[in-house]
Amino acid sequence: MGYIAIDLGTTNIKVCCYSTDVSPLSLKRVKVEYIGTGGIVEFNADEYYKLVLQAMKESIAEAFGESREKHHIVLTGQAESLVITDETYKPLVNAISWLDTRSGKEVEIIAERFSQKERYQTTGQSYISETFPITKLLWFLSHAKELTGSSVRYLMIKDYIAYRLCGVAIGEYSIYNFTHYLDINKKGYWDEILDFCGASPINFPELVEPCTELGTIRKQAADEINISYASTVNCGTLDHFAGMIGTGNIMPDKASESTGTVLSVATMADSFTMDKGTIPCHYGPFPNSYVYLAVCESGGICLDWFKNKLAKDMSFQQLGELASQRPTEEGLIFLPYISGVNSPEFDRNASGVFYGLKVEHDAVSMAAAVMEGVAFLLDKNMKVFKDLGVSASAIVSTGGGAKSDYWNQLKADITGIPVTIPENSEAALFGSAIIGAVTSGNAAGYKEATKLIKIDKEFYPRKNEPLLRKRELFDSIYVRLFQ
Repeated sequence: MGYIAIDLGTTNIKVCCYSTDVSPLSLKRVKVEYIGTGGIVEFNADEYYKLVLQAMKESIAEAFGESREKHHIVLTGQAESLVITDETYKPLVNAISWLDTRSGKEVEIIAERFSQKERYQTTGQSYISETFPITKLLWFLSHAKELTGSSVRYLMIKDYIAYRLCGVAIGEYSIYNFTHYLDINKKGYWDEILDFCGASPINFPELVEPCTELGTIRKQAADEINISYASTVNCGTLDHFAGMIGTGNIMPDKASESTGTVLSVATMADSFTMDKGTIPCHYGPFPNSYVYLAVCESGGICLDWFKNKLAKDMSFQQLGELASQRPTEEGLIFLPYISGVNSPEFDRNASGVFYGLKVEHDAVSMAAAVMEGVAFLLDKNMKVFKDLGVSASAIVSTGGGAKSDYWNQLKADITGIPVTIPENSEAALFGSAIIGAVTSGNAAGYKEATKLIKIDKEFYPRKNEPLLRKRELFDSIYVRLFQ
Protein backbone atom coordinates (compact mmCIF):
# COMPACT_ATOMS: atom_id res chain seq x y z
CA MET A 1 0.00 0.00 0.00
CA GLY A 2 1.09 3.55 -0.65
CA TYR A 3 -0.03 7.07 -1.46
CA ILE A 4 -0.42 8.56 -4.92
CA ALA A 5 -0.31 12.37 -4.88
CA ILE A 6 -1.54 14.19 -7.99
CA ASP A 7 -0.83 17.90 -8.53
CA LEU A 8 -3.13 19.22 -11.26
CA GLY A 9 -0.84 22.03 -12.32
CA THR A 10 -1.14 24.79 -14.89
CA THR A 11 2.12 24.12 -16.74
CA ASN A 12 2.70 20.51 -15.68
CA ILE A 13 0.69 17.70 -14.15
CA LYS A 14 2.81 15.99 -11.51
CA VAL A 15 2.30 12.60 -9.89
CA CYS A 16 4.42 11.23 -7.07
CA CYS A 17 4.05 7.84 -5.41
CA TYR A 18 4.96 7.49 -1.74
CA SER A 19 5.57 4.51 0.51
CA THR A 20 3.57 3.79 3.66
CA ASP A 21 6.06 5.86 5.69
CA VAL A 22 5.54 8.77 3.23
CA SER A 23 8.91 8.46 1.50
CA PRO A 24 8.87 9.56 -2.17
CA LEU A 25 9.36 6.68 -4.63
CA SER A 26 8.73 8.02 -8.13
CA LEU A 27 7.95 11.49 -9.50
CA LYS A 28 6.59 11.93 -13.03
CA ARG A 29 5.41 15.05 -14.83
CA VAL A 30 3.70 15.78 -18.14
CA LYS A 31 3.26 19.13 -19.86
CA VAL A 32 -0.17 20.67 -20.41
CA GLU A 33 -1.06 22.10 -23.83
CA TYR A 34 -3.31 25.13 -24.33
CA ILE A 35 -5.58 26.40 -27.10
CA GLY A 36 -6.49 29.97 -28.03
CA THR A 37 -5.06 33.36 -28.83
CA GLY A 38 -5.06 36.74 -27.14
CA GLY A 39 -7.00 36.57 -23.90
CA ILE A 40 -8.55 33.17 -24.71
CA VAL A 41 -6.74 30.35 -22.89
CA GLU A 42 -8.47 26.95 -23.07
CA PHE A 43 -7.61 23.28 -22.86
CA ASN A 44 -9.28 19.95 -23.61
CA ALA A 45 -10.48 18.46 -20.31
CA ASP A 46 -10.54 14.89 -21.68
CA GLU A 47 -6.97 15.23 -22.91
CA TYR A 48 -5.99 16.67 -19.53
CA TYR A 49 -7.45 13.57 -17.85
CA LYS A 50 -5.53 11.31 -20.23
CA LEU A 51 -2.33 13.11 -19.23
CA VAL A 52 -3.19 12.51 -15.57
CA LEU A 53 -3.57 8.78 -16.26
CA GLN A 54 -0.32 8.74 -18.24
CA ALA A 55 1.65 10.29 -15.37
CA MET A 56 -0.07 8.02 -12.83
CA LYS A 57 0.67 4.90 -14.86
CA GLU A 58 4.35 5.77 -15.25
CA SER A 59 4.83 6.71 -11.61
CA ILE A 60 2.96 3.66 -10.29
CA ALA A 61 4.90 1.26 -12.55
CA GLU A 62 8.22 2.67 -11.35
CA ALA A 63 7.24 2.78 -7.67
CA PHE A 64 5.17 -0.38 -7.21
CA GLY A 65 5.84 -2.54 -10.26
CA GLU A 66 3.09 -5.05 -11.10
CA SER A 67 1.92 -5.53 -7.50
CA ARG A 68 -1.58 -4.06 -8.09
CA GLU A 69 -2.01 -3.04 -4.46
CA LYS A 70 -4.58 -0.83 -2.80
CA HIS A 71 -3.41 2.80 -2.74
CA HIS A 72 -4.75 6.10 -1.48
CA ILE A 73 -5.01 8.72 -4.25
CA VAL A 74 -5.03 12.36 -3.14
CA LEU A 75 -5.66 15.31 -5.46
CA THR A 76 -4.34 18.84 -5.24
CA GLY A 77 -3.72 21.60 -7.75
CA GLN A 78 -4.98 24.77 -9.36
CA ALA A 79 -8.26 26.40 -8.42
CA GLU A 80 -10.05 28.56 -10.96
CA SER A 81 -9.92 26.54 -14.19
CA LEU A 82 -13.52 25.85 -15.25
CA VAL A 83 -14.95 22.74 -16.95
CA ILE A 84 -18.41 23.17 -18.54
CA THR A 85 -20.36 19.92 -18.91
CA ASP A 86 -23.84 18.53 -19.48
CA GLU A 87 -25.84 16.75 -16.77
CA THR A 88 -23.83 13.56 -17.28
CA TYR A 89 -20.58 15.50 -16.76
CA LYS A 90 -19.51 15.23 -20.37
CA PRO A 91 -17.63 18.40 -21.42
CA LEU A 92 -19.58 20.61 -23.82
CA VAL A 93 -16.66 22.81 -24.89
CA ASN A 94 -13.00 23.29 -24.07
CA ALA A 95 -12.25 23.98 -20.42
CA ILE A 96 -11.31 27.57 -19.56
CA SER A 97 -7.97 28.08 -17.83
CA TRP A 98 -7.59 30.48 -14.94
CA LEU A 99 -5.09 32.26 -17.20
CA ASP A 100 -7.94 33.28 -19.52
CA THR A 101 -8.68 37.04 -19.48
CA ARG A 102 -11.71 37.30 -21.78
CA SER A 103 -13.97 38.57 -18.97
CA GLY A 104 -12.37 41.95 -18.22
CA LYS A 105 -15.61 43.86 -18.85
CA GLU A 106 -17.51 41.46 -16.61
CA VAL A 107 -15.07 42.23 -13.77
CA GLU A 108 -16.15 45.87 -13.96
CA ILE A 109 -19.85 44.97 -14.08
CA ILE A 110 -19.65 42.75 -11.01
CA ALA A 111 -17.55 45.29 -9.10
CA GLU A 112 -20.15 47.94 -9.83
CA ARG A 113 -23.09 45.76 -8.73
CA PHE A 114 -21.50 44.26 -5.58
CA SER A 115 -19.38 46.52 -3.40
CA GLN A 116 -15.87 45.54 -2.36
CA LYS A 117 -17.02 45.36 1.26
CA GLU A 118 -19.93 43.04 0.45
CA ARG A 119 -17.77 40.80 -1.70
CA TYR A 120 -15.04 40.59 0.92
CA GLN A 121 -17.41 39.88 3.80
CA THR A 122 -19.14 37.17 1.76
CA THR A 123 -16.30 35.48 -0.09
CA GLY A 124 -13.17 36.60 1.77
CA GLN A 125 -11.76 37.95 -1.50
CA SER A 126 -10.31 41.46 -1.51
CA TYR A 127 -10.73 42.01 -5.24
CA ILE A 128 -12.46 40.69 -8.33
CA SER A 129 -10.36 39.30 -11.16
CA GLU A 130 -10.76 37.78 -14.62
CA THR A 131 -9.36 34.57 -13.13
CA PHE A 132 -12.51 34.01 -11.04
CA PRO A 133 -15.07 31.67 -12.67
CA ILE A 134 -17.95 33.98 -11.69
CA THR A 135 -16.77 36.42 -14.37
CA LYS A 136 -16.90 33.66 -17.00
CA LEU A 137 -20.49 32.83 -16.04
CA LEU A 138 -21.48 36.44 -16.66
CA TRP A 139 -19.53 36.37 -19.94
CA PHE A 140 -21.56 33.33 -21.07
CA LEU A 141 -24.80 35.34 -20.71
CA SER A 142 -23.68 37.74 -23.44
CA HIS A 143 -21.41 35.59 -25.59
CA ALA A 144 -22.37 31.89 -25.18
CA LYS A 145 -25.97 31.59 -24.05
CA GLU A 146 -25.92 27.88 -24.90
CA LEU A 147 -23.55 27.37 -21.96
CA THR A 148 -26.18 28.58 -19.48
CA GLY A 149 -29.40 27.04 -18.16
CA SER A 150 -30.43 24.33 -15.72
CA SER A 151 -28.97 21.45 -17.75
CA VAL A 152 -25.41 22.82 -17.69
CA ARG A 153 -22.92 21.87 -14.97
CA TYR A 154 -19.90 23.93 -13.93
CA LEU A 155 -16.99 22.05 -12.34
CA MET A 156 -13.50 23.02 -11.31
CA ILE A 157 -10.77 20.96 -12.97
CA LYS A 158 -10.09 19.07 -9.72
CA ASP A 159 -13.79 18.13 -9.48
CA TYR A 160 -13.73 16.84 -13.04
CA ILE A 161 -10.62 14.69 -12.57
CA ALA A 162 -12.07 13.28 -9.33
CA TYR A 163 -15.27 12.42 -11.22
CA ARG A 164 -13.35 10.66 -13.97
CA LEU A 165 -11.38 8.67 -11.40
CA CYS A 166 -14.18 7.63 -9.03
CA GLY A 167 -17.52 8.65 -10.55
CA VAL A 168 -18.40 11.22 -7.88
CA ALA A 169 -18.87 14.88 -8.86
CA ILE A 170 -18.18 16.82 -5.67
CA GLY A 171 -16.38 20.07 -4.93
CA GLU A 172 -14.58 21.16 -1.78
CA TYR A 173 -14.53 24.49 0.01
CA SER A 174 -10.86 25.44 -0.32
CA ILE A 175 -11.04 25.35 -4.13
CA TYR A 176 -14.45 26.99 -4.37
CA ASN A 177 -13.26 29.94 -2.33
CA PHE A 178 -11.50 31.01 -5.57
CA THR A 179 -14.69 31.05 -7.65
CA HIS A 180 -16.15 34.20 -6.06
CA TYR A 181 -19.45 32.39 -5.61
CA LEU A 182 -18.76 30.58 -2.34
CA ASP A 183 -20.15 32.19 0.80
CA ILE A 184 -17.26 31.50 3.18
CA ASN A 185 -19.46 32.07 6.23
CA LYS A 186 -22.30 29.68 5.47
CA LYS A 187 -20.10 27.25 3.47
CA GLY A 188 -22.51 27.29 0.56
CA TYR A 189 -23.15 29.06 -2.70
CA TRP A 190 -23.70 32.83 -2.80
CA ASP A 191 -27.18 32.88 -4.32
CA GLU A 192 -27.34 36.60 -5.09
CA ILE A 193 -24.23 36.76 -7.24
CA LEU A 194 -25.12 33.51 -9.03
CA ASP A 195 -28.57 34.87 -9.87
CA PHE A 196 -27.00 38.10 -11.18
CA CYS A 197 -24.72 36.04 -13.44
CA GLY A 198 -27.48 33.75 -14.73
CA ALA A 199 -26.79 30.65 -12.64
CA SER A 200 -28.17 28.85 -9.58
CA PRO A 201 -26.89 26.16 -7.18
CA ILE A 202 -28.35 23.43 -9.43
CA ASN A 203 -25.54 24.15 -11.90
CA PHE A 204 -22.86 23.21 -9.39
CA PRO A 205 -21.76 20.11 -7.45
CA GLU A 206 -22.35 19.37 -3.80
CA LEU A 207 -19.62 20.84 -1.58
CA VAL A 208 -17.75 18.98 1.15
CA GLU A 209 -14.84 19.60 3.50
CA PRO A 210 -11.35 19.52 1.97
CA CYS A 211 -9.43 16.26 2.32
CA THR A 212 -12.60 14.12 2.10
CA GLU A 213 -12.45 10.58 0.74
CA LEU A 214 -14.90 10.46 -2.18
CA GLY A 215 -14.98 6.73 -2.89
CA THR A 216 -13.11 3.94 -4.63
CA ILE A 217 -11.58 4.20 -8.06
CA ARG A 218 -13.52 3.16 -11.15
CA LYS A 219 -12.57 -0.26 -12.48
CA GLN A 220 -11.69 1.07 -15.92
CA ALA A 221 -9.28 3.63 -14.46
CA ALA A 222 -7.82 1.08 -12.02
CA ASP A 223 -7.15 -1.35 -14.87
CA GLU A 224 -5.47 1.33 -16.95
CA ILE A 225 -3.02 2.37 -14.23
CA ASN A 226 -2.71 -1.13 -12.67
CA ILE A 227 -3.90 -0.67 -9.09
CA SER A 228 -6.47 -2.39 -6.89
CA TYR A 229 -10.19 -1.69 -7.30
CA ALA A 230 -10.19 -0.95 -3.56
CA SER A 231 -7.96 2.11 -4.02
CA THR A 232 -9.58 5.29 -2.73
CA VAL A 233 -9.79 8.82 -4.16
CA ASN A 234 -9.48 11.81 -1.83
CA CYS A 235 -10.45 15.30 -3.06
CA GLY A 236 -7.52 16.82 -1.15
CA THR A 237 -7.16 20.59 -1.09
CA LEU A 238 -5.75 23.57 -2.98
CA ASP A 239 -2.08 23.24 -3.99
CA HIS A 240 -1.05 26.20 -1.79
CA PHE A 241 -2.70 24.59 1.23
CA ALA A 242 -1.32 21.13 0.49
CA GLY A 243 2.06 22.86 0.37
CA MET A 244 1.40 24.37 3.78
CA ILE A 245 0.77 20.89 5.17
CA GLY A 246 3.88 19.64 3.37
CA THR A 247 6.04 22.27 5.05
CA GLY A 248 4.48 22.07 8.51
CA ASN A 249 2.76 25.44 8.25
CA ILE A 250 -0.46 24.37 9.98
CA MET A 251 -0.41 26.75 12.95
CA PRO A 252 -0.84 30.57 12.98
CA ASP A 253 2.76 31.17 14.10
CA LYS A 254 4.27 30.28 10.71
CA ALA A 255 4.02 31.54 7.16
CA SER A 256 4.71 29.80 3.86
CA GLU A 257 6.32 31.74 1.04
CA SER A 258 6.67 30.50 -2.50
CA THR A 259 8.54 32.43 -5.17
CA GLY A 260 7.65 30.77 -8.44
CA THR A 261 6.15 32.67 -11.34
CA VAL A 262 4.05 34.43 -8.70
CA LEU A 263 4.95 35.27 -5.13
CA SER A 264 2.47 33.75 -2.69
CA VAL A 265 2.42 34.07 1.08
CA ALA A 266 0.10 32.02 3.28
CA THR A 267 -0.58 31.60 6.97
CA MET A 268 -3.22 29.82 9.02
CA ALA A 269 -5.69 31.94 10.99
CA ASP A 270 -8.06 31.16 13.84
CA SER A 271 -10.88 33.19 12.32
CA PHE A 272 -11.92 35.38 9.40
CA THR A 273 -11.43 39.04 10.34
CA MET A 274 -14.06 40.75 8.17
CA ASP A 275 -13.22 44.34 9.03
CA LYS A 276 -9.72 44.33 7.51
CA GLY A 277 -10.51 43.63 3.88
CA THR A 278 -6.95 43.64 2.50
CA ILE A 279 -5.45 40.15 2.39
CA PRO A 280 -7.74 37.51 0.83
CA CYS A 281 -9.02 35.00 3.36
CA HIS A 282 -9.84 31.47 2.26
CA TYR A 283 -11.46 28.44 3.75
CA GLY A 284 -8.53 26.31 4.88
CA PRO A 285 -7.62 22.64 4.46
CA PHE A 286 -9.14 21.56 7.79
CA PRO A 287 -12.76 21.86 8.98
CA ASN A 288 -13.57 25.45 9.98
CA SER A 289 -10.01 26.62 9.37
CA TYR A 290 -8.94 29.75 7.51
CA VAL A 291 -5.91 30.78 5.50
CA TYR A 292 -4.81 34.29 4.66
CA LEU A 293 -3.26 34.00 1.22
CA ALA A 294 -1.49 36.92 -0.41
CA VAL A 295 -0.70 36.45 -4.09
CA CYS A 296 1.60 38.79 -6.01
CA GLU A 297 1.50 38.10 -9.73
CA SER A 298 4.76 40.06 -10.09
CA GLY A 299 6.88 37.61 -8.15
CA GLY A 300 9.51 35.33 -9.65
CA ILE A 301 8.37 36.40 -13.09
CA CYS A 302 10.33 39.64 -12.49
CA LEU A 303 13.65 37.81 -12.34
CA ASP A 304 12.63 35.60 -15.29
CA TRP A 305 11.83 38.74 -17.29
CA PHE A 306 15.10 40.42 -16.36
CA LYS A 307 17.27 37.42 -17.21
CA ASN A 308 15.47 36.60 -20.48
CA LYS A 309 15.37 40.18 -21.73
CA LEU A 310 18.47 41.81 -20.28
CA ALA A 311 20.89 39.10 -19.11
CA LYS A 312 20.49 36.20 -21.54
CA ASP A 313 24.12 35.12 -21.24
CA MET A 314 23.97 34.62 -17.47
CA SER A 315 22.29 31.86 -15.47
CA PHE A 316 20.12 32.51 -12.43
CA GLN A 317 22.84 30.92 -10.31
CA GLN A 318 25.52 33.24 -11.74
CA LEU A 319 23.39 36.32 -11.13
CA GLY A 320 22.79 35.30 -7.52
CA GLU A 321 26.41 34.39 -6.82
CA LEU A 322 27.79 37.63 -8.31
CA ALA A 323 25.18 39.74 -6.51
CA SER A 324 26.05 38.10 -3.19
CA GLN A 325 29.69 39.15 -3.56
CA ARG A 326 28.84 42.86 -3.62
CA PRO A 327 27.84 45.16 -0.78
CA THR A 328 24.28 46.48 -0.88
CA GLU A 329 24.00 49.27 -3.46
CA GLU A 330 21.83 51.89 -1.83
CA GLY A 331 20.93 53.96 -4.86
CA LEU A 332 19.19 51.42 -7.08
CA ILE A 333 15.58 50.42 -6.36
CA PHE A 334 13.29 48.13 -8.37
CA LEU A 335 9.49 48.20 -8.00
CA PRO A 336 8.39 44.70 -9.07
CA TYR A 337 4.94 45.61 -10.39
CA ILE A 338 5.46 44.35 -13.94
CA SER A 339 2.51 41.95 -14.10
CA GLY A 340 -1.00 41.85 -12.75
CA VAL A 341 -2.57 43.05 -9.54
CA ASN A 342 -0.47 42.50 -6.45
CA SER A 343 -1.27 42.12 -2.78
CA PRO A 344 -1.62 44.12 -0.60
CA GLU A 345 -2.52 47.15 -2.79
CA PHE A 346 -4.27 45.43 -5.73
CA ASP A 347 -3.42 48.48 -7.81
CA ARG A 348 -4.13 47.92 -11.51
CA ASN A 349 -2.25 51.11 -12.40
CA ALA A 350 1.09 50.16 -10.80
CA SER A 351 3.98 49.20 -13.08
CA GLY A 352 7.60 48.10 -12.85
CA VAL A 353 10.21 50.78 -12.17
CA PHE A 354 14.01 50.96 -11.91
CA TYR A 355 14.75 54.01 -9.76
CA GLY A 356 18.19 55.54 -9.29
CA LEU A 357 19.96 54.04 -12.30
CA LYS A 358 23.48 55.39 -12.83
CA VAL A 359 26.28 54.74 -15.27
CA GLU A 360 28.13 52.46 -12.86
CA HIS A 361 25.22 50.01 -12.59
CA ASP A 362 25.35 46.79 -14.57
CA ALA A 363 23.31 43.61 -15.06
CA VAL A 364 24.33 42.22 -11.65
CA SER A 365 23.34 45.47 -9.91
CA MET A 366 19.96 45.37 -11.59
CA ALA A 367 19.42 41.67 -10.86
CA ALA A 368 20.17 42.31 -7.18
CA ALA A 369 17.66 45.17 -7.20
CA VAL A 370 15.03 42.88 -8.75
CA MET A 371 15.50 40.24 -6.04
CA GLU A 372 15.45 42.92 -3.35
CA GLY A 373 12.25 44.36 -4.82
CA VAL A 374 10.45 41.01 -4.62
CA ALA A 375 11.70 40.60 -1.04
CA PHE A 376 10.37 44.08 -0.20
CA LEU A 377 7.00 43.00 -1.60
CA LEU A 378 7.11 39.94 0.66
CA ASP A 379 7.86 42.21 3.62
CA LYS A 380 4.87 44.43 2.79
CA ASN A 381 2.57 41.44 2.98
CA MET A 382 4.11 40.13 6.18
CA LYS A 383 3.41 43.52 7.81
CA VAL A 384 -0.25 43.27 6.77
CA PHE A 385 -0.38 39.77 8.24
CA LYS A 386 0.88 41.25 11.49
CA ASP A 387 -1.93 43.83 11.40
CA LEU A 388 -4.34 40.90 11.13
CA GLY A 389 -2.92 39.48 14.35
CA VAL A 390 -0.64 36.91 12.72
CA SER A 391 2.96 37.19 13.90
CA ALA A 392 5.08 34.57 12.16
CA SER A 393 8.14 33.26 13.97
CA ALA A 394 9.42 31.65 10.77
CA ILE A 395 8.88 31.77 7.01
CA VAL A 396 9.01 28.44 5.19
CA SER A 397 10.19 29.08 1.64
CA THR A 398 9.52 26.88 -1.40
CA GLY A 399 9.38 27.32 -5.17
CA GLY A 400 12.15 28.12 -7.61
CA GLY A 401 13.27 31.16 -5.63
CA ALA A 402 14.11 28.97 -2.64
CA LYS A 403 17.04 27.52 -4.61
CA SER A 404 18.90 30.83 -4.26
CA ASP A 405 20.73 31.20 -0.95
CA TYR A 406 21.27 34.86 -1.74
CA TRP A 407 17.55 35.49 -2.21
CA ASN A 408 16.66 33.51 0.92
CA GLN A 409 19.08 35.59 2.97
CA LEU A 410 17.66 38.81 1.51
CA LYS A 411 14.18 37.76 2.57
CA ALA A 412 15.35 37.02 6.11
CA ASP A 413 17.27 40.31 6.39
CA ILE A 414 14.43 42.43 5.01
CA THR A 415 11.55 40.85 6.95
CA GLY A 416 13.54 40.26 10.14
CA ILE A 417 12.12 36.71 10.24
CA PRO A 418 14.12 33.47 9.88
CA VAL A 419 13.64 31.72 6.52
CA THR A 420 13.73 27.90 6.42
CA ILE A 421 14.01 25.65 3.37
CA PRO A 422 12.41 22.19 3.65
CA GLU A 423 14.28 19.18 2.37
CA ASN A 424 11.35 18.05 0.22
CA SER A 425 11.01 20.58 -2.60
CA GLU A 426 7.66 19.18 -3.85
CA ALA A 427 5.71 20.55 -0.90
CA ALA A 428 2.21 20.24 -2.41
CA LEU A 429 2.74 16.60 -3.39
CA PHE A 430 4.32 15.76 -0.03
CA GLY A 431 1.45 17.50 1.77
CA SER A 432 -1.04 15.49 -0.27
CA ALA A 433 0.70 12.27 0.75
CA ILE A 434 0.42 13.37 4.38
CA ILE A 435 -3.30 13.98 3.81
CA GLY A 436 -3.56 10.41 2.54
CA ALA A 437 -1.73 9.07 5.58
CA VAL A 438 -3.97 10.96 8.02
CA THR A 439 -7.34 10.35 6.33
CA SER A 440 -6.58 6.65 5.88
CA GLY A 441 -5.78 6.33 9.58
CA ASN A 442 -2.12 5.48 9.06
CA ALA A 443 -0.97 8.68 10.78
CA ALA A 444 -2.34 9.90 14.10
CA GLY A 445 -2.94 13.46 12.90
CA TYR A 446 -1.47 16.40 11.04
CA LYS A 447 0.59 17.66 13.98
CA GLU A 448 2.08 14.20 14.40
CA ALA A 449 2.75 13.98 10.66
CA THR A 450 4.74 17.23 10.67
CA LYS A 451 7.52 15.25 12.36
CA LEU A 452 8.17 13.75 8.93
CA ILE A 453 9.20 17.15 7.60
CA LYS A 454 12.94 17.81 7.48
CA ILE A 455 14.61 21.20 7.12
CA ASP A 456 17.47 21.49 4.63
CA LYS A 457 18.67 25.08 5.31
CA GLU A 458 17.95 27.98 7.64
CA PHE A 459 18.66 31.67 7.09
CA TYR A 460 18.64 34.02 10.07
CA PRO A 461 18.16 37.81 9.83
CA ARG A 462 21.34 39.89 9.78
CA LYS A 463 21.66 43.57 10.51
CA ASN A 464 21.97 45.32 7.17
CA GLU A 465 21.36 49.04 7.55
CA PRO A 466 21.72 49.95 3.83
CA LEU A 467 19.12 47.30 2.98
CA LEU A 468 16.69 48.60 5.60
CA ARG A 469 17.11 52.14 4.30
CA LYS A 470 16.33 50.84 0.81
CA ARG A 471 13.17 49.24 2.20
CA GLU A 472 11.95 52.64 3.40
CA LEU A 473 12.83 54.21 0.05
CA PHE A 474 11.00 51.40 -1.77
CA ASP A 475 7.79 52.22 0.12
CA SER A 476 8.09 55.97 -0.42
CA ILE A 477 8.72 55.64 -4.18
CA TYR A 478 5.62 53.48 -4.58
CA VAL A 479 3.51 56.03 -2.72
CA ARG A 480 4.88 58.93 -4.77
CA LEU A 481 4.33 57.21 -8.11
CA PHE A 482 1.10 55.30 -7.68
CA GLN A 483 -0.89 56.71 -4.78
